[in-house]
Amino acid sequence: MINKKVILTGSFGVGKTSLFNQFLYQRFSDKYMTTIGVKVDKKAMEIEGESLTMLIWDIAGEVSQDKVPSSYFLGASGIIYVCDLSRPITFNNIEKDLEYLRKMLPGVAIKLVGNKRDLVTQEQVQSLQENLANAFDILTSAKTGENVEHLFYEIGKELISNATT
Repeated sequence: MINKKVILTGSFGVGKTSLFNQFLYQRFSDKYMTTIGVKVDKKAMEIEGESLTMLIWDIAGEVSQDKVPSSYFLGASGIIYVCDLSRPITFNNIEKDLEYLRKMLPGVAIKLVGNKRDLVTQEQVQSLQENLANAFDILTSAKTGENVEHLFYEIGKELISNATT
């Protein structure tokens, strides 16, 4: 059994808690509730014949050191950095935040996620992907469940690969 800590991070209101709830409990709520501090839960998965338990931390919005205690990130093997596809302002700090995370956690597996896929058109997605320096690894919708399991499966594969090499 492999145990790994995975952090959900990004700006406020991008859907981190909704992804957390959709993946862990298969539920979604339209009601916005700000996360205060951190919520933690775990889920066991079977990935390519390996047993993996992900300890998933849903932390309050923003990555910057002055808003989130750096201790929340310590020991993390995976980062899911979430942006809201319908709010381009949530892309503003991607470069700076990812640089900070890579410096704090060298070798960490990072997935850049565009969430709220259900709120944008295919043309908007194409334009975003073409105009962003960092293209999204995966597009999700916590509301519909689109690609949520796939997101965690993909980061799980990377965590297992890193653990066995």
